[in-house]
Amino acid sequence: MTVPLVLIAHGSRSDAADAVIRTIAEQAGAALPGVEVRVGYVDVRRPSVADAVAGLDAAVVLPAFLASGYHVRTDLPAQLAAAIGSPAGRPALVGAAGPAGARDLPASPALQERTGLPAVVRDVPASPARQERSAPPALVRDLPASSRRDRAGFVVTSALGPDPLLVRAALARLADAGHRIGDMVVLAAAGSSDPAALAEVRAAGRMLGQALGRPVRVGFAATAGPRIDTLVDALRHEGARRISVVPWLLAPGVFHTRITESGADVVGAPLGAHPHVVAAVLQRYRAAVRAVPAAA
Repeated sequence: MTVPLVLIAHGSRSDAADAVIRTIAEQAGAALPGVEVRVGYVDVRRPSVADAVAGLDAAVVLPAFLASGYHVRTDLPAQLAAAIGSPAGRPALVGAAGPAGARDLPASPALQERTGLPAVVRDVPASPARQERSAPPALVRDLPASSRRDRAGFVVTSALGPDPLLVRAALARLADAGHRIGDMVVLAAAGSSDPAALAEVRAAGRMLGQALGRPVRVGFAATAGPRIDTLVDALRHEGARRISVVPWLLAPGVFHTRITESGADVVGAPLGAHPHVVAAVLQRYRAAVRAVPAAA
């Protein structure tokens, strides 16, 4: 059985944001011959999660989010369970899979020259809490054993970020925007009211700082603090001469607009369908697909 890949993103009214997700899906599909790749959204636009899994008995469901906030931990599992449920009794078997531990990722010579990035980007080991979320099966333990056998073979991976491959993509976007060695660097995310999601954003900031060999501050476009414009202003008062901002965003939209208006000297583009983003998707799929036969 060839197991489909279903990319689930937040959803946006922006056609440009939709185009990013679909391009990632297309490029992942090109690298996975014979694997059907679908796209769905938890909010705002169609196709919905239910649309995306319609007709499937099994799939690897990958949340295309850069942190595990409410949509990843609550909305997606609930929508998936509702979508797979039927009078015949085939609701979702929801597990989790994702990378854990450290690994070395070589940076390209061109990127090293433009950004001061060291020859190796070292990932930090996943926190115990994240490892617990990433160890399959996650939600299966809450189901009676008698009902597990009747449930469809769906495996839900951990959120796409934070991940060292995404850090490499962010650094490449920043270099293209004009970052200079010695700039004060800030990682800017959308924001969340979920402390666990904010902790993952700060973990991404630490990864970025390790890659650059110097501290990186973290700001947010909305919901959480410090707000990116307030942080940029504070750094100016502290004496920062040039400030480069790394948007921790997958696609363009209102949050990226707010970040570009923060007053920073350099603002990178969203991660988009960068090759390292696609590589992270492929890595998650290949790690998770091994769990599907046991779940189906």
